[in-house]
Amino acid sequence: MGEEIGVNLMEKEALIARAAEEFEHKSPQELLAWAAETFPRLCLACSFGAEDVALVDMVRKTAPQIDIFYLDTELHFAETYATRDRLEAEFGVRFIRVTPKWTVEEQAEQMGDELWKRDPDACCNIRKVEPLARFLRDYDAWITGIRREQAPTRANAKKVEYDVKFGLVKFNPLANWTWDDVWNYIRANRVPYNPLHDRNYPSIGCEPCTRPVKPGEDLRAGRWSGFQKTECGLHK
Repeated sequence: MGEEIGVNLMEKEALIARAAEEFEHKSPQELLAWAAETFPRLCLACSFGAEDVALVDMVRKTAPQIDIFYLDTELHFAETYATRDRLEAEFGVRFIRVTPKWTVEEQAEQMGDELWKRDPDACCNIRKVEPLARFLRDYDAWITGIRREQAPTRANAKKVEYDVKFGLVKFNPLANWTWDDVWNYIRANRVPYNPLHDRNYPSIGCEPCTRPVKPGEDLRAGRWSGFQKTECGLHK
């Protein structure tokens, strides 16, 4: 099937639709193994949240040849960088660091201080979306940790889909998993995780734009609090 990926878009979409149906009720590991076999130029996006560290563990056990990268906005929590370092030390994983064209200081010179407080969409575009688009040009497919349960914007995510925004195939192996499923996997496999999760941070982004979630709030309520914004722009 891997050789067929070079066909025209309509045929490719048909292949993706069949794969989405085939793997809907199969395990994430089965999908990862198929994805790695079918797409040699494949990568996993890791933000060091619960879903992503679970996927890092699955990838290292199932298809260790898959590249794993992270978007270093230079604004992450110290705990996030510490989680990266622990995964590298304990699992022997090497993460590819993807950076924006501007440092935080250069962004302030061009756009003004603390752009995230005035225009978080512009900040996310500079520090996340553009670097991701640049990085993904070298790949045919990517893997993410998004789940349908996370937010209404993700409720219709398929396990295999065509990413129109970035022009490649997108795998969401955990799409049908619950929050409990994620944590059951982390605990059963003793996966290092971001300690912020133990302090009411179910969704962890950049430090200036992430707060703890209060009882009864949505899992992503702590992201961009005070703005009509629920996504950074990486996912449609």
